[in-house]
Amino acid sequence: MSTSEKRQSTSGKRMSQSGIEPKMETMKLTEEQAASSNNTPAESAKPTEKPKKQDKERKDQKSTAKSSQQQSKKKAEEPALIGITCSKSEDLSEWYQQVILKGEMLEFTDIPGCYIYQPASYRIWEFIQSFFNDRIRKMKVKNCYFPLFITEANLQREKDHIEGFAAEVAWVTEGGKNKLEKRLAVRPTSETAMYSFYSKKIRSHRDLPLKMNQWNNVVRWEFKHPMPFLRSREFLWQEGHTAHMTEEEAGKEVLEILDHYAAIYEDLLAVPVVKGKKTIAEQFPGAHYTTTLEGFIPSVGRGIQAATSHCLGQHFAKMFDITVEDPNQQVKDGQARDKLHVWQNSWGFTTRSIGVMVLIHGDDKGLIIPPRVAEVQVVIVPVGVTAKMADADKQKLYDEVDKLRQTLEDVDIRVECDYREGYNVGYKFNDWEMKGVPLRLEFGPKDAAKGIVTTSRRDQSGSKGEIPVSDIGSEVPKLLEEIQKSMYQKASDEYAAHRKIVRDWADFVPTLNDKNVILVPHCTTEDCEDQIKKDSTGNVEGQEVDVRAPSMGAKSLCIPAEQPEEIKEGTKCVNPKCGKEAVKWVMFGRSY
Repeated sequence: MSTSEKRQSTSGKRMSQSGIEPKMETMKLTEEQAASSNNTPAESAKPTEKPKKQDKERKDQKSTAKSSQQQSKKKAEEPALIGITCSKSEDLSEWYQQVILKGEMLEFTDIPGCYIYQPASYRIWEFIQSFFNDRIRKMKVKNCYFPLFITEANLQREKDHIEGFAAEVAWVTEGGKNKLEKRLAVRPTSETAMYSFYSKKIRSHRDLPLKMNQWNNVVRWEFKHPMPFLRSREFLWQEGHTAHMTEEEAGKEVLEILDHYAAIYEDLLAVPVVKGKKTIAEQFPGAHYTTTLEGFIPSVGRGIQAATSHCLGQHFAKMFDITVEDPNQQVKDGQARDKLHVWQNSWGFTTRSIGVMVLIHGDDKGLIIPPRVAEVQVVIVPVGVTAKMADADKQKLYDEVDKLRQTLEDVDIRVECDYREGYNVGYKFNDWEMKGVPLRLEFGPKDAAKGIVTTSRRDQSGSKGEIPVSDIGSEVPKLLEEIQKSMYQKASDEYAAHRKIVRDWADFVPTLNDKNVILVPHCTTEDCEDQIKKDSTGNVEGQEVDVRAPSMGAKSLCIPAEQPEEIKEGTKCVNPKCGKEAVKWVMFGRSY
């Protein structure tokens, strides 16, 4: 379960800013925009508070529609591809919206914050599911499913836990035409839904460990500014819940799961992450401790929580009376054994990962999908086909293209052939580039005569190569692996270049403003973190702050598992108002 997603209501409150970097705070869709993006009226989605903004949005929509009509008149004789019309570096918000829509990853609905996952994005989720299921099954974790609805009494059994969700819970108050006697919560997370069952299921130490996982959807309703994939009112995830006899067993699993999550990002999505532990201020409500993966969005210099694995300790076990008799206690005949509370873990991974992948790899042409999770890994585009070409020659070329397809499918490559009529080659190239297909193969009469195919890598603009037709079954898989590794290495190098060590407070904000996350010596106390967040905003009197910087302050992202160096004795916390001894290097940054 994602700690940042537990706090969407607070993270959605943004402060105003000016200059070149406001795009960091404008990656959000108003309710009107969400409905209009699908070109369908949505009475239930109309905002009621800012009519002036609505009027402006309507004008913008009319202007866009008029522009599209004018463009279509220019080339009525053939389809015109409307590609990505803005630069990622200049307007990240608009770029992101265009990329996920035109790349056919997602579509809006008339319910703000609830999206249609198109096949390209849902296929990525299926790859993630398969990858993760293979690993957790080896850990003896079993998949299950619990109800979507939770009674109010059950939800409120753990006060501290539900306090983090109270503003976000969606409630069902009517069934058909009848008002319910007791309202039902739509699942925001499943601890309270599952642990009553665990209390019944676990009767002896022989029932441990109990390891269950479910793939489901959850709803978090309160926040105002949904961001597709990254922050939505309904999202998909998996949530694992396990019970153990000892803290040691629970702790071992927490880290094993975190390694699996890191492998999803690094091995599948080609996204680098930093492993670490949350500070007390940022850990999951009710947890003993929280481990985390932290990613980085270079275009805006912001961190993003990628996944979390929590050791819940015995907190929930005490609330739900999940106990076993002490198997090691020496007792006399007839004497009852002491009851021991179990140790519990919970861990979750969400579709937020898809948005992180898009933001890190995409460029001004559109998506760039890592080969291992691409719905289509290779597209073959016949070239050199003209109106004057004889039907027999065209069919011969297409038959050869189909043989290429069969060769690639025989080695488990996901491939498409683009035989569309009425679209020129340039349109097809741009269309597949916008959708992020990792590798394009071009094959025409001249290529057939030479016995080659021409290759074009999506991750390297303008990169062309040749492969003998006889070798495509072996060379194309190698090239896809090279693309996968190259994408990860590029992103990893960029993340490493933007993790900076800062020892003096005077360098704290200027380094943040250079689009970095920073490693600082810190005391790890909550009060100090709050002070840093306040003093690293863009409006602190007397502080060196770039006028282009966002006003949001920095928060602790994690205590990295790999510390850059040992904290020397006598080192003070980086916060000059703190005065305490530093105990760890902590990674701070502005974040989603």
